[in-house]
Amino acid sequence: MKIAQQRYYLFSLNTNPMFEKVISVFIEKIEGLIQSGKTDLNKAEDGISLCVKTLSKLQKLVERDDFEDSQVEINFFKNMKPIPMSYLIYFTEVRSCELLLPKAGNSHKVRFLEKEIKKINKFFSANNSFVNYMEQSHNYLDFQFFSRGGRRDFSFTPTINYYQNPEFSTSHDMLWAKVQALYRFIHYIREKLELIQPGSSGDFRERQPKLLLWTGSKTSLVEIIYALYLKGDFNHGTADLKTIISAFEDFLNIKLPNYYKTYGEMKRRTDPKAKYLYEIATILIARMRKDDEK
Repeated sequence: MKIAQQRYYLFSLNTNPMFEKVISVFIEKIEGLIQSGKTDLNKAEDGISLCVKTLSKLQKLVERDDFEDSQVEINFFKNMKPIPMSYLIYFTEVRSCELLLPKAGNSHKVRFLEKEIKKINKFFSANNSFVNYMEQSHNYLDFQFFSRGGRRDFSFTPTINYYQNPEFSTSHDMLWAKVQALYRFIHYIREKLELIQPGSSGDFRERQPKLLLWTGSKTSLVEIIYALYLKGDFNHGTADLKTIISAFEDFLNIKLPNYYKTYGEMKRRTDPKAKYLYEIATILIARMRKDDEK
């Protein structure tokens, strides 16, 4: 959320509890689907179905209750609807890629994926101003972009007419959803290329100086990663948990298998549940106080 959250922390902002419940359930199911051992094609097909059902629920809630004020409306179209909408676009792109990817010849597959990357770059180039607006966390055009009373010149034409309902769309909510979707799609393509040419990204990492090794417990690192993920500060909240985990694994030369299981064990702790975060925050505050005393 913000994908971007677009995570749970944004629900503290102007929102409807019913919207919050629908999105919370959706995020939980999506994370379970991504973590499942299904093929990318099956994940995409299941994901599309889940997204459509979730968007349908949200639309019915909007039709029934509408919004209390313009700020609630803006928050919904900027930070909430784009969550399932972005995953719908993402899974649609993945499904298309899986079906169209050449079946034989690695060189053909690589060329196909490189073309996909060019399409993504072209999209970001064409929408540079809007992407910059969102990445800088501006809000002065939010009424125009994310309110049904704002601009009506839609910047992104969806392939599903259902979502063009004027009572359930603004001029830029779907464009923002596509930006978030393509952030995820880039990661998907990177992983696909690695499978086709094993070791290509590994060879690159081998050339990098390995200056940092995580020597703390893996549970502590997972605790940090979950906190950062829920705060939504990577790619404006568009980075999913798996992507962030992979980035930390690369950066710190470590493997973090079964991180969902680790999170479950953390939840069963007695207080403080975020033990490591509590400890490092305590250490930092103590040091600051000591410095102030000098």
